[in-house]
Amino acid sequence: MAFDLYALDSLGSDEIDEILNSWAGFCVCTDAIIRGNGDLSAGSKLAPLVASLCKHGLRSLVEDHFLQALEETFKTNAVLMFWQHFEAFHSSSTSEMPNVHIKEDWPQTVLIKALEEICLEKCYQEKCLLILVHSFQSYEENLSLETGDLNLCESNLMCRYQLMVSAVLLATLPSYFPEILRMYFKKKLEELSTVIAGVSDDVCESQSEMDIDDNYSKKNISKDHKLVKDIGKVVRDLRSLGFMSMSEDAYASAIFVLLKSQVNDLAGDEYRNPVLESIKEWIQAVPLQFLHALQLYLGDSVDYDNGSSGLKSPLASPVSSFPGVNMPSELLVRWKLRLEYFAYETLQDLRIGKLFEIIVDYPDSSPAIEDLKQCLEYTGQHSKLVDSFISSLRYRLLTAGASTNDILHQYVSTIKALRTIDPTGVFLETVGEPIRDYLKGRKDTIKCIVTMLTDGNPSGSGNSGDSLLEELNRDVENQEGADNDDNINSDDKQAWINAECWEPDPAEVDPTKGSNNRRKIDILAMIVSLIGSKDQLVNEYRVMLAEKLLNKLDYDFDSEIRTLELLKIHFGESSMQKCEIMLNDLIDSKRTNANIKASIPQTSQTEQGENDVSLNLLDATIISTNFWPPIQAESLNIPTSIDQLLSDYAKRFHDIKTPRKLLWKKNLGAVKLELQFEDQNMQFTVAPIHAVIITKFQDQTSWTSKNLAAAIGIPVETLNRRISFWVGKGILAESVGTASNDHVFTIADGMIDANRNGITNGNSEELSMADEEGDNSVASVEEQLQKEMTIYEKFIIGMLTNFGSMALDRIHNTLKMFCVAEPAYDKSLQQLQSFLSGLVSEEKLEMKDGLYFLKK
Repeated sequence: MAFDLYALDSLGSDEIDEILNSWAGFCVCTDAIIRGNGDLSAGSKLAPLVASLCKHGLRSLVEDHFLQALEETFKTNAVLMFWQHFEAFHSSSTSEMPNVHIKEDWPQTVLIKALEEICLEKCYQEKCLLILVHSFQSYEENLSLETGDLNLCESNLMCRYQLMVSAVLLATLPSYFPEILRMYFKKKLEELSTVIAGVSDDVCESQSEMDIDDNYSKKNISKDHKLVKDIGKVVRDLRSLGFMSMSEDAYASAIFVLLKSQVNDLAGDEYRNPVLESIKEWIQAVPLQFLHALQLYLGDSVDYDNGSSGLKSPLASPVSSFPGVNMPSELLVRWKLRLEYFAYETLQDLRIGKLFEIIVDYPDSSPAIEDLKQCLEYTGQHSKLVDSFISSLRYRLLTAGASTNDILHQYVSTIKALRTIDPTGVFLETVGEPIRDYLKGRKDTIKCIVTMLTDGNPSGSGNSGDSLLEELNRDVENQEGADNDDNINSDDKQAWINAECWEPDPAEVDPTKGSNNRRKIDILAMIVSLIGSKDQLVNEYRVMLAEKLLNKLDYDFDSEIRTLELLKIHFGESSMQKCEIMLNDLIDSKRTNANIKASIPQTSQTEQGENDVSLNLLDATIISTNFWPPIQAESLNIPTSIDQLLSDYAKRFHDIKTPRKLLWKKNLGAVKLELQFEDQNMQFTVAPIHAVIITKFQDQTSWTSKNLAAAIGIPVETLNRRISFWVGKGILAESVGTASNDHVFTIADGMIDANRNGITNGNSEELSMADEEGDNSVASVEEQLQKEMTIYEKFIIGMLTNFGSMALDRIHNTLKMFCVAEPAYDKSLQQLQSFLSGLVSEEKLEMKDGLYFLKK
C-alpha cells in the first residue's frame, strides 16, 4: 500500500487524531520491544497499532521507523562493543614493542567472544523484527491476502535488516580487522595440519599393512571434528554479519600462506629428492579436506553431478578422487586447481631462485630439475627462468675470478639440465649465449675442453656427470645402437619420428634461427663450436697427448688408445692420423726396448765396472719427428757414463733398424735415482736436468751458480730456476756468493728432517715428475701458431703499407687469395686475430675501430 499525502486533506479531525495516537503508541511500543533487554511482552500491543497505521497507508513509514530504531540500538549495544574487543590488538600492532601474548591468544578468546555477543544481539533484533512481521501478517490476514505475499513481506524485511547490519559494520570497519581474521584462520589451519600429520603417523606405525583406502578413511576430517566446528561457527557468524567475502578471503589467504610455508619446508635446499608429489598429497590431505568438511558443516556443498554446476572446462575433468568424497563439488574442483597452480608457481620460483646451485650439483640434483620441468609445463613461465638464470651467470660465474675449467663444467651441466627441461633447446640457446661469448674470450678454453675430453674430471672440480669423455663414449654407443637397426633407413626413420612428434616452436624462439638446429641437443657439437673448428681441438689434443706420452714412466697407455678410438669415430680417422702414429711410436718403442735388451750378452753385464750403468736400466721412447708436435730441445751435458750408455743403445738400435739412427733429446724423459746419506737413503723420479744437477755434487760438495751452469751447459737463469727443486727438498743449501748475482750451493749440513716435505726414512720413493716450473716438453699450440704465422708477417706488413688500414676479415681473405704456394695459408679467422693481437702487443701494429694499421 502507498500513502497519498494529498489524502490528508480529505481526513477528518477524528481520523487525524487516530493516526497521531496510533503513531505515538507505535513509537513507545517499538522502544519497549527493541530496548527491552529480552522482554518481548510488549509485542502483543504492537499488532493493533500497526493495523491502524497500515489502514491509513503508513506501512512504509512503520517499516522505516522500526528498522531505524533497530539500527540505532544495534550501533549502541553491539557494534561499538564489538570493535572495542580488538582495540588491544590494534594498539599492540602499532606500537614499537607489540604484545606477542595478545597476538597468540586472542583467536580462541576475543574473536569468538565478540562474535557470540554481537550475534546474540542480532538474533534478538531478528526476533523483534519477526514481531513486526507477525503484526503485518495479522493485518493482512484480515484482508484475506495470499500466503505468498505474506512470505514476500517477511523476506523483504529480513533482507533490508541484513543489509542494514552489513552497512553499519562495514561503515565502521577498522583497517586491521581483515588481518585479525587472517591470523585466526592461519593458526587454526596450522593446528588442523598438525592433527592430520599426527593421525597419518599413527596410521603408518600401527596399521602399516592396512589397505590404502582404510588409511585414507582414518585421515579424513569429519564435519563434526572440533576444529572444523570451531572454524565453521566463526565462518557462519561472519557470514551472518555480512562478512562472507571477507571471511572467504581470510581463510583463503591463510590456506595460501600455509601452502607456501609447506612448499618451502619440503623443498628448501633439498635438491636430491622430488617434492612435487608430496606437496600435492598435502594439498589433498589438509586444505581440500578442510574445505570439504567446512562445506558440509555450513551446508553449502554443491552436488558435482548436478547439471547446474556447469563444469565444462577440461581442467576440471581429470580431478582425482578426494579421500572420503565420492564426487567433489564444483567449488572443491576449483579450489584444487587454484591450490595446485599456486604450489607449482611457488615451487617454480623457489627452484628458479636456486637454479645455479641446482645445476652445480647436477646430476645429483636431477629430481629438482624434474620438478621444475613439471612446474614450467603447468605455468608456462619459461621466460622467468631464462632472465633469472642469465642474471645469476653474469654475477656468479662469468667473472675473472672463475676458472675456465669451472665455467666449462657449469656449461656442460647447464646443457644437460636445460635439455631435460626443454628438449627443443629454445631456451638453452638464450641461456648459453653469454657463456659461449665469455668462453671464446678465454685463452685456455681449448686446453680445458681437451682435458675434459681426454681425462674426464682429473682436477676434481665439477661433477662426474660433467665429463665430456663420458659424453663422447655415450655418443659413440648411440651411433653403434643406430647402426644395428637395419630394418629401415635411419634418416627416414628419424624423419618419420620427427614428423609424428612435430610441435610448433614456442613464442620465445628466435625467428632468425632455424628449427632444425633445435631438434637435437648435441653437447659435443656445442662445445666444439666454442673453439671455432675441430682442427684447433685436434691440434690441442695432439700437443696434450704428446706431453702425456713423453712423461710416461711405463707403457701403460690403454686409456689413451680408447680415447683416440672414440675421437676417431667422432672427428674422423684422417683428423686423428698423426695422433695414431704417436701412439704407434710408443708401442714400437716398447717392442724395440725389449729386443735391444734381449741382444745384450750375459757376459757383458757381469763385466761392468762399479760406476758403469747397465743397459737394462734404460728405456727409450722413440718417436717419428715428422708426426709429433715440435719438441722443446735444450742443450745438456750429461755424465760420461750415461752418454756412453746412450751411444751403446743407439748403436744397437742402428744394427736392428738399419738404416735408421737415433737423435737423442737429452733434456726429455725421466730419471730414477737414489741418494745415499749417512743415516738414510732416498729415491726420486725427476727430470734429466734435475738428475744432472745433483750428480755434479758427487764430484764436489759446493758449486757456484756460474760454474755449475757452465759444467752442465745451461744458462744461469735456467739453473737457478731448476736447482730450486733440490733446495726445496732440503738436499741442497743456498747462500750468497762473493758477487751479488752469484749464488753458492752446497750439500745441506745434517741433511733434512725426516718428515720434511713428505720425505721419509728408508728406501722410499718420491715421484716428482711434475715440473714445478711449468716448462713443457712440447711447444704449445700458440707457440706453434706464432712460428707458423711468422712467414705471413711480411705479407701483412706489405698489405698495410699499400692500403693504409684493413679490417680483420679483409686481411684474412687477402691472405687466402694470394698465399697459395707452400706453405699455403690455411689458418682460421680466430687464429689470425690471435696473431695480429701479438703484433699489436709487440707494437708493430695498431688497431682502432676494428681496423689494423702500421705503428707510426
